[in-house]
Amino acid sequence: QVQLVESGGGLVQAGGSLRLSCAASGRTFSMYAMGWFRQAPGKEREFVAAIRWSGDSTYYADSVKGRFTISRDMAKNTVYLQMNSLKPEDTAVYYCAAGSLPLRGKDYYTRSNYYAYWGQGTQVTVSS
Repeated sequence: QVQLVESGGGLVQAGGSLRLSCAASGRTFSMYAMGWFRQAPGKEREFVAAIRWSGDSTYYADSVKGRFTISRDMAKNTVYLQMNSLKPEDTAVYYCAAGSLPLRGKDYYTRSNYYAYWGQGTQVTVSS
């Protein structure tokens, strides 16, 4: 089992920045990739960004490319999502997820069903 705890959400004005953190505990050695998803009210959960735990590959949704950056700190078992130039449409609950299957490629990491472990989510609200 892997436990994930997100933090760093909050209220920010459009154009501002936030950094989300996701701390992993438990069988962290089994993690192969980690991702961030978000869900806005009345909408389906959508992929935001992913990173292989080795750190050699990152993936982004087109809607956040160039504004968001995913990274990880292996020593702290933590993955980050730096969000810049935030827009009101970025408002959502952001979820961290971890997957342990040794699969490679964006087709896997952008799908929620790849991930076996999920955090509780953290609210991000961007005001206009």
